[in-house]
Amino acid sequence: MRHAVLFRALALTACSLCLLVVVLGAYVRLSAAGLGCPDWPGCYGHLTPAAAATDMHIAGGSAAQIAARSGLPLEMGKAWREMLHRYAASTLGLLILCLTVMTLLWRRERIAPARLVLALLGIVLMQGLFGMLTVTWRLNPLIVTLHLLFGLTTLSLLWWLMLELMQRRESSRPGRTPAGDGVALARPLALLALVALALQIALGGWTSSNYAAIACPDLPTCQGRWWPDADFHSAYSLWHAAVDAPALVAIHLTHRIGAMVASAALLAAALTALWRRREPPVRRSAIAVLAMLALQLTLGVSMVLRGFPLWLATAHNAGAALLLLATLWLNNSLRPLPAAAARSAWFPSIPPP
Repeated sequence: MRHAVLFRALALTACSLCLLVVVLGAYVRLSAAGLGCPDWPGCYGHLTPAAAATDMHIAGGSAAQIAARSGLPLEMGKAWREMLHRYAASTLGLLILCLTVMTLLWRRERIAPARLVLALLGIVLMQGLFGMLTVTWRLNPLIVTLHLLFGLTTLSLLWWLMLELMQRRESSRPGRTPAGDGVALARPLALLALVALALQIALGGWTSSNYAAIACPDLPTCQGRWWPDADFHSAYSLWHAAVDAPALVAIHLTHRIGAMVASAALLAAALTALWRRREPPVRRSAIAVLAMLALQLTLGVSMVLRGFPLWLATAHNAGAALLLLATLWLNNSLRPLPAAAARSAWFPSIPPP
C-alpha cells in the first residue's frame, strides 16, 4: 500500500511538472529564446548562464569561443529562459526514470501498468534527443514541431497513467460497464475528436515554428480577404522554413480550418457523451472538454484581436495542452472494459528474473 501511495505521488508530480515543461517550452519558443544557449546540454560550455557570463571576460574562454562560432552573443534573459526549460525537462526525465525503476522493482504488486511506464521512458528519451536537435539544427521547423509533439505525447502518457492509477483506487470502477448504445456512439466520436485535436495541435506547432501566426492579423478574414493568396506547396516543405508571405498565409489558414474541424468533432463527442451516458466520470470529463474548448477558442480569438501578445500566445499553448488532457479523460472514461479485463490488459504478469 505504501508503495502505491508513493508511486501515485511521484506520478502526480511528474504529470504536473510535464505540463509546466510544455508551457515553459512554448514561452521559450515564442519569446525567441530557443537559441539562448546555442550549445547543448550546457550554456556556452557551462552549467549556468551566470558561469558563462563570467567566463566571457576570460581571454580564450570556452564561452567566448562558442559565441564566436555560433554568431550568437550571450543574452542573459534568453539564456536563463532556455536553461530553466532544460533544468525542468531534465528533472522530468529523472522522475520518469524513477517511476520506471519503481514499476520494475515492485512488479509483483502491479502498482502501475508496466508497458505504459516503459513507453513513457522511451518517449522521454526521444524527447531529449529532439531537444538536442532543436538547438544543434538551429530551430529547424520540423524538429521544433516534433519536439513539441513528443512533449505533448509525454504529457498524455503521464495523464493516462494518472487516470489508470485513480481508477485502481475505486473499488466499483464507475464507467466500466459493458458497451451499450450510448458507448457504441460516444466512443468512436471521442476517439475521432482525439485524432482531430492531435492533428490540429500538429498544425499549431507548425504555425508556431514558422512564426506564421501574424500572417493573418484579423478575424474572421485574413488580411481583409476571405481567401488571400496562399502557397500551400511551399507551406509544407518540411525541411525548410516558410519565408514568403503566401506560404505563411497558407499555414495560418490551414490552422484556422483545422480549428473549426477539431472544434466540431470535440463538440459532437462531448455532447453525445452527456446525452447518452449518465455515469459521473463521463459527465465530468465531457463538461471538462466543453469548458477547455471554450477557453481555447476564446484565447485564440483574443490573441488575434489583441495583436498576438506573448502572454496570450503562451496561454493558447497551455490551453491546447489542457484541452488534450480533457479529451483523453473523456476517452478513458468511455472505455467499456470490465475491471478484470482492464487489469489483465494493462498489468501483464512479468516473470521474475
